[in-house]
Amino acid sequence: MSMKLAFIGLGVMGYPMAGHLANAGHQVCVYNRTTAKAKDWAQQYAGDYAETPAQAAKGADIVFLCVGNDDDLRSVVYSESGVLAGMNAGTVLVDHTTTSAKVAIEVAHKAAEQSVAFLDAPVSGGQAGAENGVLTVMVGGEQAIFDRVQPVMSAYSRFSQLLGKVGSGQTCKMVNQICIAGVVQGLAEGLHFAKQAGLDGEKVIETISKGAAGSWQMENRYKTMLAGEYEFGFAVDWMRKDLGIALDEARNNGASLSLTAMVDQYYADVQALGGGRYDTSSLLARLDAIHDKK
Repeated sequence: MSMKLAFIGLGVMGYPMAGHLANAGHQVCVYNRTTAKAKDWAQQYAGDYAETPAQAAKGADIVFLCVGNDDDLRSVVYSESGVLAGMNAGTVLVDHTTTSAKVAIEVAHKAAEQSVAFLDAPVSGGQAGAENGVLTVMVGGEQAIFDRVQPVMSAYSRFSQLLGKVGSGQTCKMVNQICIAGVVQGLAEGLHFAKQAGLDGEKVIETISKGAAGSWQMENRYKTMLAGEYEFGFAVDWMRKDLGIALDEARNNGASLSLTAMVDQYYADVQALGGGRYDTSSLLARLDAIHDKK
């Protein structure tokens, strides 16, 4: 069934996600801080664009958000021209931004004051997953609202799961980033070790990827890592933001994240090398830089 939708935030994730919604037959109005990008999207997908989040949200059944961080989220939701200023009672606000669980709960309460339902729904799968429509969506909120929105989200996702009350989606995304950080560091050290030992990295990965060491990161990133190319995924700057959220939450719930804290500092080293926009596999660049200094 075709629905009237709004999509706020047309970055490397939001642009294709909104496109999948339009291709699924929905009527989509977009907003982006850079209006030129919103105009380009509207032309490409035969949709509409608005000058403010409120205008984009006006009359929409569901409003989707995919912006940068907690402060960006508050801005596009709460301001005089924010989405809540344009949304009607009985509609749904879905946030795909990776934020703190605290701000997700805060936004849910604000939305509820206007009888607007809210789901926190961060995604995993990166730019390629967004472009190919195969993202994983981690959701916090009420079952009935999830059931209402899930068929629409299927336009750009291959799997979505309700984890619990509002904030649960963001907490699950923290787990996701914690796991990625450890896996990428292990892969970087393995490739670095293989290089120092004089092994053929291609043959090493061809061999060990068939066993217990195999991972998505190994399968999709080892070739570019061996080539010293780091322009193919989620940026270090954004990963540090996400790990910072996880480390803050760990201080609240008492979890021990010693490996995560260490890898976060390794990413800080990558930033110091000028690699803030490198993808997260650039942990190998840090090890190479350390070796070159010896």
